[in-house]
Amino acid sequence: VTLHLNPISSVHIHQKPLVFLLKSPLPLVWKLKTERLAPGIRRVFFVSLGSVVQFEKGNFSLSAETEEKFFPEKNEHLLQWAQKEYGAVTSFTELKISRNIYIKVGE
Repeated sequence: VTLHLNPISSVHIHQKPLVFLLKSPLPLVWKLKTERLAPGIRRVFFVSLGSVVQFEKGNFSLSAETEEKFFPEKNEHLLQWAQKEYGAVTSFTELKISRNIYIKVGE
């Protein structure tokens, strides 16, 4: 699955930390495609057990962290965990089948 990340239209370059919870019932390879995300900013990708994140060439991967995590089975529990851990959830998307996921990040 390719995860496309770019800032909302009102933000020229996104310069804030990000945390992603990438849950899937089967292990996946998450391919990251990014545009206009500032280098050197901490970005964390929690993935389901057995999954991996592949970064594009460049320095984005130097400030990104990937960690396998056992996620709660139900989405309500996953949201509760994320809110407790990080204080807020700004976006939630559930897809049954997809090869490409497009996410706008910003304020």
